[in-house]
Amino acid sequence: MKKILLIVLALGFGYATIAQQAYRFKTGIKEVQRIDAPAIGIEPVQSTAIVKTKTNENYVLAPTADRDVNIVTIVDIGTSANAYGYGYAGGQKSLVWADPDMNTVTNFHRMGGALDVGGYSGDLGYDISTDGGTTWTNMIELYVATDNGGGQYYYDAARYPNHGLYNPEGSTDPNDAYVVFFAPNLDGSNSDSDAGWGGYSYGVANIGDTSIHTKNLKSTHGDYYQYIPDAFDITSTGEVWVVDQNQDWTGGGLVYLEQMIINRGTWNGSDFEYDESLLDCPVQPDLVRPVNTKVAFGPDGMTGYIVILSDDGSAEQQSGFVNLYPIYWKTTDGGENWDGPNFIQLDGADGLGGIVYHHLTDEQIAELFEPPVPAREDISYTTAFDHDIVVDAWGNVHIAVVIAPTGADPYSIITAEGFTAAVDIFTKNGGQSWEVEEMGRPRTFRGNFGDLSEDNRIQITTNPAADKIFISWLDTDLEDEVDNNRPNIWIRGFDPITYLKTIGSPVEDGPTNVTLFSEGMWQAYFFIAAATCFEDNGVYTIPFTYEDMDPNDPAAQVQFKYITDFTFDENADFTIQDVGDNFASNSITEVSQNFPNPFSGETYVTVTLSEASNLNVDVYTLTGQKASSKSYGYLTTGAHTLTVDGNDLAPGVYFYTITAGESTVTHKMIVE
Repeated sequence: MKKILLIVLALGFGYATIAQQAYRFKTGIKEVQRIDAPAIGIEPVQSTAIVKTKTNENYVLAPTADRDVNIVTIVDIGTSANAYGYGYAGGQKSLVWADPDMNTVTNFHRMGGALDVGGYSGDLGYDISTDGGTTWTNMIELYVATDNGGGQYYYDAARYPNHGLYNPEGSTDPNDAYVVFFAPNLDGSNSDSDAGWGGYSYGVANIGDTSIHTKNLKSTHGDYYQYIPDAFDITSTGEVWVVDQNQDWTGGGLVYLEQMIINRGTWNGSDFEYDESLLDCPVQPDLVRPVNTKVAFGPDGMTGYIVILSDDGSAEQQSGFVNLYPIYWKTTDGGENWDGPNFIQLDGADGLGGIVYHHLTDEQIAELFEPPVPAREDISYTTAFDHDIVVDAWGNVHIAVVIAPTGADPYSIITAEGFTAAVDIFTKNGGQSWEVEEMGRPRTFRGNFGDLSEDNRIQITTNPAADKIFISWLDTDLEDEVDNNRPNIWIRGFDPITYLKTIGSPVEDGPTNVTLFSEGMWQAYFFIAAATCFEDNGVYTIPFTYEDMDPNDPAAQVQFKYITDFTFDENADFTIQDVGDNFASNSITEVSQNFPNPFSGETYVTVTLSEASNLNVDVYTLTGQKASSKSYGYLTTGAHTLTVDGNDLAPGVYFYTITAGESTVTHKMIVE
């Protein structure tokens, strides 16, 4: 009787939850939830050779007349025993590191594969180029697992590493520098089995003298339940920061302790020594733990951010739906103190105007929701399940993340084509207010590769001066593919001061397909982008790697590939892009970008009408608040130049919406 009563109560609670949701999706709208794999990466020791069970041979690789191309040069670098080390369900790490001062780029990975026959996947090594990625020395081993207790796995077998480059002398000679690594291992100190998590493996290796390297091990201890750190950075002041979630797995299941483990490494003359501390990080009980964690510092080495995707109950939820949103901590004193947690409201009347008022067109709202459709302020939005961050030249964080309407299930995301967007969520005033800039609309969301699944793997890169932003992700653009199983690398550049964005390819007003018509086309699996790119007289070269692998067998060995020459030119590739047009009828033929832009005082907009109509101009802030409104009365067909008065507008970024009859067009303008 008690069991029946519990079932009835559970069903009643479920129905009550659904009933609280103020709107309904149409049947068949695709949504997904977070992938959760508690036995991450405990894969077979033995690996087979790469066998392409699915290739691109059935598709035409030649350029067509209606498609622009940017064919890149791709070279083989190192190999690994399997695909697992490069990621799992949004677990991409700091695996490619570029140091423009030394003109050096490194690719860090687990060993094994064709270039390390018989090598063990628990050992670590790196590939290095000291000429900006043109020529490479591969498979330099710096960490060897030796502690085998007689079982299948070595207790000190490294998994999912992070790494970077550090030069204690500050010279530009890479021979003086060190490779710094930090990885979880399988010592079982945070597990109920021998082959489990809990240990950290860390150390350094000198680039000039490869015989100089260190190996340090630390097990779970006291209140520190070590797991798999996602977040890693090396500051300009020479400190290493590694952030992990404090999770107790010793009882056979997850107990999240509502804390982050902060590892702070300082140089002692020959190695990094790490101090651990705990940072409070509560979450809502139904979420269980934060979804993803990142850390980054700015060029000054003093301003840094820790950002998670989570729900701690701070943000206002819309219409009974439960979503994820960015939560952050900030330091301005090099990590001595962290202010937070603070949250970013994505949706609702106090959300980001670029999301609330411009993410969905009227047609998309009608396509997505059952009548009566919700007001824009009532639609719930969520982040996806992985993100990346950088801190720009002015100490402001940029969060690269995929956003979309929240699904019906808690913490799910709508992934139907056209409804997700890769965006940069950023601040220009240290976190007092937030803006969002769309980089592109991925066609697909999640890919499945054997027992591994990966989403868009969104990542972010800056130039050395940290005044340009480049956001990249994976997407499958083949019409016969419904999932992200045949990925290309896509990217778009953004200038947060001028709001210029790069011209796209193959679509001009959009992102660029990096691997289009290259050997990586439709098979750029598990890609990584460096946090910093190379720059030469305004030409930005973005370091990318990916795995050449059997997409149906991640346990098979892989070949790492490096893209040597993907570039953007500051003068040729950056242009102002519009927010997007919404033509409900044909009243408006064209709306110009306002000129001048940026401006102070007055600016001008030319509107071309195909039929006579009453015309209004409304100006909105980035948070969606109406700043001004003016009616221009009944205008005849043809072109009309309108004066927009900005004298009463504070400096900043605004949206201006032209309305004529049932047509609306929205562009962005900047008031100085």
